[in-house]
Amino acid sequence: MVRTILSALCLLVGLICFPSTECWEAPWFCHGRECPVYTVVQQHEGFEERRYEESHWITTNVAGTSESDLKDGFWKLYYFSQGQNSENKEIDMTRPVVVSVKEADGMGEQQVSISVFQTDANIPDPNDNTIRKTVIPGGTVYIRSFSGMASDKDALENVQQLRNDLRAAGKVFVENKFDAAGYDAPWDLINRHNEVWVRAP
Repeated sequence: MVRTILSALCLLVGLICFPSTECWEAPWFCHGRECPVYTVVQQHEGFEERRYEESHWITTNVAGTSESDLKDGFWKLYYFSQGQNSENKEIDMTRPVVVSVKEADGMGEQQVSISVFQTDANIPDPNDNTIRKTVIPGGTVYIRSFSGMASDKDALENVQQLRNDLRAAGKVFVENKFDAAGYDAPWDLINRHNEVWVRAP
């Protein structure tokens, strides 16, 4: 799952200014592209606690976390950004690309979606009715970062370690959901940055 996000999916500035905030310097791993604005609340051993501002995304559901499912989802979002929208408008791609997973419980199936961050709330409507605009409210997110060319196994191991660390630190979090965030293009072989996210309630 994550290898696809961090490589084929990242086809997708240093300094971003928003009317409601002071200028925010994007971290190095955004690689000069625009990213969601956040503040580091606290650096814990093994994870970082961030406070994100409200953010806007384009999102599509996918059947699962296989490479083909994620590629299909990403290309829908990519073509939307290249002008397949109500205004035939080209929209800059940003980082990260995020795969969100709601894990299956006894009564349901796993739900998976893929999203790309948007800097403008007033983006054109998608031509493809399987794409939707989403708004993520501001809130606390717990982040575990890791390097390298990530695999599904890497992502799941890091999610489990993050949850273990959160429990050890006495943090309350959403137990059955996580996000995997990819920041790097497939040809970026060094200084790769991967994240798994678990949200506070």
